[in-house]
Amino acid sequence: MITLPDFKTKPLGAALALSLGAALPLSALVVPTAAVAQTGDLDRAVAALRGISTMTADFTQTDRNGTTIPGKLYLKRPGKIRFEYAPSAKMLVVSNGKSLYLVDYEVRQVQRWPIGNSPLGALLDPNRDVKTYGKLVPSGDNVVAVEVRDRKRPEFGVITLIFTRDGSAPGGLRLTNWVALDSQNNRTTVRLSNQQFGAAIADSKFTFTDPRRSGGRR
Repeated sequence: MITLPDFKTKPLGAALALSLGAALPLSALVVPTAAVAQTGDLDRAVAALRGISTMTADFTQTDRNGTTIPGKLYLKRPGKIRFEYAPSAKMLVVSNGKSLYLVDYEVRQVQRWPIGNSPLGALLDPNRDVKTYGKLVPSGDNVVAVEVRDRKRPEFGVITLIFTRDGSAPGGLRLTNWVALDSQNNRTTVRLSNQQFGAAIADSKFTFTDPRRSGGRR
């Protein structure tokens, strides 16, 4: 699984994948009867994801070591996302719709993965059948939590998407946070705030300056 950067690996520290504070149990393999009774919520979660054309939000990301850093999230479907970290992180995570890049400006390195190899595919790909890979996880009355994993490809990890009921959000559910767990059980938590939906976002937002060559952009 691709995880958003572990900040411990940098002087400040520096895991995607694109991950939830009120961490729900990711190890549950059986959906309780109460959750089964709410299977309509899984349909609502799918509709909520597919209803997002664009989204911007502030975020905080916490890695497995407890290091937290803020930033700005830009999402444009299909397939485009940008995690713009605070300047002190000296890094960027961005997808151009086909590939996901981790750009480390401190050491001038770029790593690339296909979007489909990340749990973030559940968030980025509107045609992906989340219901095939997803299940409801026990949560409060006002919360819908969906755990997404491909059991045939455990190396892709797990992502649990957390929504709150909100009639003003696409599909009536507002994506508020998520937890990504990689195949080594390393957890990354992302919390969102100030979500805005439907605003125009230029495609140039999903390019980056390549630190491996002067002036180069991708």
